[in-house]
Amino acid sequence: MSEPRGSAGSAGGQRAYESLAEKIVAEKLASGRSMTDRLWANQRLTDDRKNAEIDFIVARPDAGVIAVEVKGGQVTHDGDGWTQTSQSGHAKSIDPVTQVRDAMYLLRSYVERDSRWGQRGRVRYGHAVIFPFTHIPEDFSLPDCPRHLVFGRDDLDDLVDKLARIPIRQHGSDRLPSNEDVQDVEEILRGRGLPQDDVLALALERDVLTDHLTQQQGMLLEVSKLMNRMEIRGGAGSGKTWLAMEQARRLTRAGQRVALVCYSRGLAAFFQRLTTQWPRREQPAYVGTFHGLGIDQWGAHPPVLGDEDSGYWEEELPSSMITIAASLPVGRRFDAIVVDEAQDFADRWWAAVLAALKNPAEGGIYVYSDEGQRVFARFGGIPECQAVFMLEHNLRNTRQIADTFQSLALTRMRARGGVGPQARLVPCAAEQAIGTADDAVESLFDEGWRAQDIALLTTGKRHPEQVIRQAQSQDAYWASFWDDDQVFYGHVLGFKGLERRAVVLAVNDNEPRDRARERLYVGLSRARDELVVCGDPEYIEQVAGSALLRKFGSGAATTPSQRASVSA
Repeated sequence: MSEPRGSAGSAGGQRAYESLAEKIVAEKLASGRSMTDRLWANQRLTDDRKNAEIDFIVARPDAGVIAVEVKGGQVTHDGDGWTQTSQSGHAKSIDPVTQVRDAMYLLRSYVERDSRWGQRGRVRYGHAVIFPFTHIPEDFSLPDCPRHLVFGRDDLDDLVDKLARIPIRQHGSDRLPSNEDVQDVEEILRGRGLPQDDVLALALERDVLTDHLTQQQGMLLEVSKLMNRMEIRGGAGSGKTWLAMEQARRLTRAGQRVALVCYSRGLAAFFQRLTTQWPRREQPAYVGTFHGLGIDQWGAHPPVLGDEDSGYWEEELPSSMITIAASLPVGRRFDAIVVDEAQDFADRWWAAVLAALKNPAEGGIYVYSDEGQRVFARFGGIPECQAVFMLEHNLRNTRQIADTFQSLALTRMRARGGVGPQARLVPCAAEQAIGTADDAVESLFDEGWRAQDIALLTTGKRHPEQVIRQAQSQDAYWASFWDDDQVFYGHVLGFKGLERRAVVLAVNDNEPRDRARERLYVGLSRARDELVVCGDPEYIEQVAGSALLRKFGSGAATTPSQRASVSA
């Protein structure tokens, strides 16, 4: 198992197990687990009464949580007790059934005491012993260990399925666990309230991990050399924006004339800021918004009514861009266009994108999308692509933050962003959310975060500070994103594709609106290391469901002292 002790994941790989018996069992478990199963090896547990180490824990939705004890060598029972004899002939008395049963109860108690488990009913737990080198007769039976709880060397095929049947056959009042229950057991066994003496040092360490993993995803870009139309889909934090930028850079370096476009001004400003730092031969010919391509590059007339003229932005300008593109010399059009946050684009926009290509029928179209972040009431059919690729890992957010918004994502993603503090919910009415969020920002300063690390985002009306900054100009407003001396104030609609180490999300909607769930998904996924949500729990549950609320655990605290009080 490549993960640290006590973590969920595959039980195969290069892990150094304490015995050959454990290694054999690990391989059987790894080969038999399904996508929704969770598996831990050598999980240690401690309470005021005892310590225990469980060789393996298997958790399966619609079955239960099973603790497993493995004993190597030759194991025998003389009617009074168990004996384990090693290859060297050394024999000792053991009591594996009592050992694993007590460990199972300790595991169950630990999970149910955690605030993240809440008041939900008990799910089924079971225990088993495995002797991979010992033959167990079919008629074996002990008062405390019926045959179906013990596995010998002839019982190891389909081991995970056999273990899962142990809790299923129980007839008590405990219920079968849901997938959410199993996910929460996984989260609880990761621990919580981890020491945060130097939040910046930990954040920087996670940055290194994230950068490394994102570069690994760059291997996907090698595939683009073989095709000129591809779509890459992935949830929040999957590295889509990095991949889009890197693809635009590589295509440009290969001699193509490339446009890197998106809908959001904020994301476009981010693109422009970073691409200007690249070598000149790697900078795309155009970097900016889709609409900016028509107005700033091709000379389309600007809107009379400004941002409020939705007809202009949705229909009139895209139609003008199609006409203008047809009259442009080939040298001003593009060999390839890379589109990030493609779910924001309408049908008419895609026609303009294709018109901007030197060869609309065969030119390069590289699309990055997440349908879960479709926060605008427009729908467009992405041009047909030769292949669609799925990104399955969350690389940006800590595991705690990624698990918080997982129930809102359209696909299950594996969190790879490291361990951080528990996401927090500060209950308040919608009209108090902004003021409560301001207080939460002050608390983040007390914890050691700097202004440049923090963003305050809203889901409803804009924060007054955002209104003031945008009144100066859009360029000045987005320049403040890079100001090391200022907290950034934004709205979830304009912050897609962007991130901050610490985010305070003010859920200041009074009642559910169109795309409210998607807005919440975007807001929750912008924080890399620390997330504080201020809003009405009933509204959040109405929009996103009870699964999301459970992720906040002890949640109402906003300061270290308050959180310590809640944890105690």
